[in-house]
Amino acid sequence: MDRWERDGLRSANSGLRSQVHYILDIYERQQAELTEVRRQLEELRVRGGSADQLVEVTVDSAGVVTDVRLTTAATRGTAERLGQSITEAAQAAAQQARSQREALIAAIADAAHAMPDLPDLVPGAPSWREKPESIDN
Repeated sequence: MDRWERDGLRSANSGLRSQVHYILDIYERQQAELTEVRRQLEELRVRGGSADQLVEVTVDSAGVVTDVRLTTAATRGTAERLGQSITEAAQAAAQQARSQREALIAAIADAAHAMPDLPDLVPGAPSWREKPESIDN
């Protein structure tokens, strides 16, 4: 191998190292962001109320009910009406929680798409973004 070939290999190696360091930096930032999103999801609580304002329901990021509050007027109606109010409030809270959860997760997904793919670094390498073909195909 002559000097020109060695210099070419060193240059290519240096470029590849720079790209790998870049990817590692992005990965570390994403890990920190993911940790923060996980914390925010764990702490997320959303309240939803019924249209008749008899019931307020609080849910977590998964839409699981964590608290139900009834007004004194809620106990004066029928059991059927109270059940409808609770359901309505829970559904409203769960929808809001779903929207907030999706917004938090979207930021991570956007960052993941900004990361270079393996074929960007090594021509011909498989993509980590593409789904593998089924074994049956």
